[in-house]
Amino acid sequence: KIQNCQFFLQKRYLVENKLLDGGAQSIAEFLYKEEGLNKTAIGEFLGERDKLHLQTLRAFVELHEFSDLNLVQALRQFLWSFRLPGEAQKIDRMMEAFATRYCDCNTHVFQSTDTCYILSFAIIMLNTSLHNPNVKDKTSLERFVSMNRGINNGADLPGDLLSKLYESIRSEPFKIPEDDGNDLTHTFFNPDREGWLLKLGGRVKTWKRRWFILTDNCLYYFEFTTDKEPRGIIPLENLCVRGVPYPRKPFCLELYNPNSRGQRIKACKTETDGRVVEGKHQSYTICAARAEERDSWIEAIRYTHTHTHTHTHNVCQTHFSSGAKYWGVNLKWATDFRQENK
Repeated sequence: KIQNCQFFLQKRYLVENKLLDGGAQSIAEFLYKEEGLNKTAIGEFLGERDKLHLQTLRAFVELHEFSDLNLVQALRQFLWSFRLPGEAQKIDRMMEAFATRYCDCNTHVFQSTDTCYILSFAIIMLNTSLHNPNVKDKTSLERFVSMNRGINNGADLPGDLLSKLYESIRSEPFKIPEDDGNDLTHTFFNPDREGWLLKLGGRVKTWKRRWFILTDNCLYYFEFTTDKEPRGIIPLENLCVRGVPYPRKPFCLELYNPNSRGQRIKACKTETDGRVVEGKHQSYTICAARAEERDSWIEAIRYTHTHTHTHTHNVCQTHFSSGAKYWGVNLKWATDFRQENK
């Protein structure tokens, strides 16, 4: 059997040997039905952003039949058919496709695909919290219900539905396909850049010192270098960076969306009470200590932004061990971030 399908697809091996016709439907059926394929490679291939890969992802998801399955059952089937890649943007595209397919198969379960999308991430987070031995603070049913308040177009989902989903995960964790040694478990261990910077608040215009980490085309910031969870995440997709003057802060840079002036940037942050909320910034102003440091950050951000889709970062599937922690991407940020990638 072919063990690295991504490699052979990229080399047109399968097409040249007339195993496939080269179309998205043919490739999707091969990835879905063929035994012995490397599921990590399947996930990497499906997560790419090129037109053929996106078409193949849609066709691959449509091969799954989710009718009359509850959300956990559908996720079990879906997540067994490949191994989720570690890149946040790839996971985002895959889960968006999953939510669309699930809602197509079960038209009366959720009011929108966004609800399904957010709840799917919450369930994946829950699985990590309950079954990862490194997570000491296990998510309770009450916390799980609280995390998902208001996600159904502003309304709450039925309590019995959330209880059944919780119990299903508590009783049996997801079965994740075995990896081939390329375990993506080190999100922040090899960043493109890191260091202390000052960040200007969004609603309250005060400066706060934060430890910033640049990796996977995202900018993470922490209150302390020893923190295991970021206070916020700024996805850099569709953003530009430039140096800007600021009163009494001469070495500032600005992150902004040139195509959405006056609108909030799609980002998220964790409040002191653990709630994850959307950021309130129309742009981010960040201050360095010296001009050279500012210029170095600008260069690094531009570089990682332009090179994200030309090579693969070994980004981990991050989880936050409290109720508002991530696995791959944050569930609250994800629903906003998806709109930027449509």
